[in-house]
Amino acid sequence: MKLVRLGTRAVAVTAAALLATAVAAAPASATGKPTPKGNKSLAAVLTADKSGFDRNSKDFDILTAAVQAVLKAKPNSPVKVLADGKTPLTAFVPTDAAFQRLVADLKGTHHWTSEKQAFTAVAGLGIDTVEAVLLYHVIPGATIDKAAALKSNGAKLKTAAGATIQVCVDGHWKNKTIRLVDADWNDRDPRVVVADINKGNKQIAHAIDRVLRPSDLP
Repeated sequence: MKLVRLGTRAVAVTAAALLATAVAAAPASATGKPTPKGNKSLAAVLTADKSGFDRNSKDFDILTAAVQAVLKAKPNSPVKVLADGKTPLTAFVPTDAAFQRLVADLKGTHHWTSEKQAFTAVAGLGIDTVEAVLLYHVIPGATIDKAAALKSNGAKLKTAAGATIQVCVDGHWKNKTIRLVDADWNDRDPRVVVADINKGNKQIAHAIDRVLRPSDLP
């Protein structure tokens, strides 16, 4: 995939500054030191749902199937970091509805397919493409919770795919939302709809309502 450079923002902080904020926001123990985080992996969270493809568009069946397909075809793919709970990372995980919307956009239709059909369409893009898209959703080395993200408007985060995404905090006071700017200038930016999945562990995730796109798609 050809990556498209993101536009600049008036207020920008580095990913290092965001990481420092995340560390500073870690809960403290009675000794005043950050409370150690657990080692439960995001893969364990994703695979805990045994229902498979269903009618619940708010869960992560398509994402789970995509991860499993990549690891089956490429066991040493960097995607396997999602199963290593000792490695800190933050993942932005698209819901099933997000993938269904992506497939509808790629087909140029307003008709949404079933979860199984959507996964088949995504898998049809090729394992290398699916792998690249998945890695574009992973921020290695940092456990960034919602509180830290809300303080990091303008931060540019380097993904496991090598490209960057940008954090934008919209709204005011208690109505703030987190939006992610990807490389696609045509589609609406993904927004965080559920935060702090697997909180308390080194690997944390935030559900998003669109798939982050590492290239400018029609």
